[in-house]
Amino acid sequence: MTDKELRKLNRSQLIELLLAESEEIDRLRKQLAETEEKLADKEIQIREAGSIAEASLKLNRIFEDAQAAADQYLANIRMRQEP
Repeated sequence: MTDKELRKLNRSQLIELLLAESEEIDRLRKQLAETEEKLADKEIQIREAGSIAEASLKLNRIFEDAQAAADQYLANIRMRQEP
């Protein structure tokens, strides 16, 4: 709305316009708060996903080490059983 159009409005029209703008501001503030909350949740999920991935890699290394130890143990037993 232009300045000229605003000047032509009477008091009640201006109050209605201010009320509508105020309601729009409230709606946008609520939407912003919800969006910020969703963003924070996503950031937590991303951080936790990184932690889970790191834990998974550590577990994989443990299992690989355990498998290598088991393979070595079996190889030693087979060597002892050979004549």
